[in-house]
Amino acid sequence: MRQYSADLTPPWKKPKPVPEVPAEPGLVVEEPGTGFCGAVIRCEAGTVTLEDRFGKHRVFPLEPRGFLLEGRVVTLVKPSGASGAAVRPTRTASGSVAVPGARARVARAGRIYVEGRHDAELVEKVWGDDLRIEGVVVEYLEGVDDLPSIVAEFAPGPDARLGVLVDHLLPGTKEWRIAQGVTSEHALVVGHPYIDIWEAVKPSSLGIEAWPRVPHGQDWKTGVCRALGWPSENTGAVWQAILKRVGSYKDLEPELLGRVEELIDFVTAP
Repeated sequence: MRQYSADLTPPWKKPKPVPEVPAEPGLVVEEPGTGFCGAVIRCEAGTVTLEDRFGKHRVFPLEPRGFLLEGRVVTLVKPSGASGAAVRPTRTASGSVAVPGARARVARAGRIYVEGRHDAELVEKVWGDDLRIEGVVVEYLEGVDDLPSIVAEFAPGPDARLGVLVDHLLPGTKEWRIAQGVTSEHALVVGHPYIDIWEAVKPSSLGIEAWPRVPHGQDWKTGVCRALGWPSENTGAVWQAILKRVGSYKDLEPELLGRVEELIDFVTAP
């Protein structure tokens, strides 16, 4: 008698086929079991090594249906001709792993506020790629005096966190007192010690020895321009010239870098 093997699994219970995707260097995927998201840097011996935006490495087995690519389940496979040698992914201006061909995420309800237009332009210049992938919108306040009413109107919550970056946030200052008054579980206010965001750009990146000291009571930008021989009648044009000299996070002071990364992590936390 001829033997037949029958698959009695109902069609609706059978797992749907998923695409096989070569684990090419730079491909960004998520391992759903751990939530680890990173770019492929190595694929060998049935495993794949991922590197996240902070440079942390994790090794995962190449199992069927083992990863998410742009939210879809996929099976990673070893690329044809892959040598297994580690390849360092391209970096964004912020130092994060670049995501080739990544689409901007739909904007989150959460936001990051900065003090002024120059602050927003600098954050965009260095962290723009990261912010678009994370779906984080940056807006500017034109000062912090109205921050309490702005935060109250925004009404931060678990699904709409608010991060605020403040200039010259030092204990005892007006900015410090305002920040203390609006900080909560879902609203984080951080700051750097500089009088103006200009000062967060490393002097060496601009070809100057140091940012000059400006006497108290004098407009800081105007005083800086005069001391350095820059045109003081158009500080906006001077700022654009400064911004052009910023190529990556390496041109910025650590005190600013850490605070912006902290805000991005805060507003994107699950």
